[in-house]
Amino acid sequence: MNLRRPNANDATGTTNRSRDVVPMSGICSRCVDGCKGSCEIWLSSFRGREVLYPGPFGEITAGADKDYPIDYSHLNIQGYARGAKGMAEGVEANPDTAVFQDVDTRTEYGWEIKVPMRVPIFTGALGSTEIARANWEHFAIGAAISGITLVCGENVCGVDPELVLDHNGKVTRSPEMDRRIESYRAFKDRYGELLVQLNVEDTRLGTAEYVSSKHNLETIELKWGQGAKCIGGEIKVGSLDRANQLKDRGYIVLPDPGVHEVRAAFQDGAIKEFERHSRLGFVTREDFLEEVDRLRDIGFKRVTLKTGAYSAVELAMALRYGAEAKIDLLTIDGAPGGTGMSPWPMMNEWGIPTFYIESLAYQFAERLRQRGIRVPDIAIAGGFADEANVFKGIAMGSPYVKAVCMGRALMIPGMVGKNIAKWLETGEIPRTISKYGSSVEEIFVCYEELKERYPGRIGEIPLGAIGIYTYAQKFRTGLQQIMAGSRNFSLKTVGRSDLMALTEEAEAVSGIPYVMRAYRDAAEAILDS
Repeated sequence: MNLRRPNANDATGTTNRSRDVVPMSGICSRCVDGCKGSCEIWLSSFRGREVLYPGPFGEITAGADKDYPIDYSHLNIQGYARGAKGMAEGVEANPDTAVFQDVDTRTEYGWEIKVPMRVPIFTGALGSTEIARANWEHFAIGAAISGITLVCGENVCGVDPELVLDHNGKVTRSPEMDRRIESYRAFKDRYGELLVQLNVEDTRLGTAEYVSSKHNLETIELKWGQGAKCIGGEIKVGSLDRANQLKDRGYIVLPDPGVHEVRAAFQDGAIKEFERHSRLGFVTREDFLEEVDRLRDIGFKRVTLKTGAYSAVELAMALRYGAEAKIDLLTIDGAPGGTGMSPWPMMNEWGIPTFYIESLAYQFAERLRQRGIRVPDIAIAGGFADEANVFKGIAMGSPYVKAVCMGRALMIPGMVGKNIAKWLETGEIPRTISKYGSSVEEIFVCYEELKERYPGRIGEIPLGAIGIYTYAQKFRTGLQQIMAGSRNFSLKTVGRSDLMALTEEAEAVSGIPYVMRAYRDAAEAILDS
């Protein structure tokens, strides 16, 4: 059984001519001389490297669709007919007090200075991609009013068209970074925070120093990688001048705009866009500990780390070095990735999938705990989109996993809300929406709630932000129902015993008991009583 159909996918705008394909290669079983397209091999024959990337760039997000042998659907949540863990202090559990709408979905992370969130989810890194830039106000304000953390991703300063550098090549002005931070802060309350990521180029440009000195940002995030790819971040640009500008700022730009034949091909119209790539990092224990100390000396109260779906060795490094550095959060991103701009083959075929890497992370964290070593708070990422799987992710990683990082699932509501605003303005409301009404008040079920919560400011909240808030409220209610059914009235009481494995393979990987063995001893004790 092939876990993925290669050589044709909507993400790359390619299809097979034939209904029958060779499973391993994805090539049509009958490849005809004279075929007019359009599989990936066919398109690659004249568009080359362009076919590596999902498109059209800036208008889409793409998620790998490889069907791994085990995922979170191979777990189910235990339900009970008695008990109530995590009730408010002094409240006796009974049918009148143990009601799902009172379940506490709040979580927090941090080594010493905790960051609370209203729900245990936060955004993936929204960095230098066009889709992040164009939708930023929707994402930022939506996260702020939802009470969750917002991650401003890598390279934001580096790609800012209005970036100003000093004589040492360090950032002195970045209007784009300023806009991003100020958008979130305009509606932030005591829940959540904004943190900025650093990669190799960000460090060289002095991004950390800039956001600390100008914005007094409290948290900074080091980035080793992500679940979508094991190379640096990429974007595309369609201008020769812009490509040269980014090259001059220290980025890798391909094809090289400084090469004569590349410029000629661009002028001919053959080359239509350039890729800007970040550099690979090289991690050592000594350098990592020194960098964490340097960032704290700059003034950051919290330092976090984002790592990707690397081998078990890098996972162990992240946990062990993170514990030694006392980092405030370790986000572990598993494969397959979802992103606005990553190589499609790598997204599908690289890295340890989320279910497997979380299982390893739990085993490694337990080993450190047994040695008396405190493990940093953990967030897991990679393919989560609903409250049931978030519950499973937190339960499977308990007590170490405090939250789930969600990428595309939190971006979609922002884009939906933004587009509803456009359709309302033009009067071209799709039937899928008009059946609920023809005004903002009729369409968005949370509109009046937010109007009352922010008196006189509802006009400052874009509809994309209202979309994210509405999704977060649905997520919170769904999570409350699941938690109440498992008799957990506080997120802190959720544990691995609240899960069962539906297959013996899932049990072998995760250590979660197979359904036919879960609670078997306790059940037989009742039968034999």
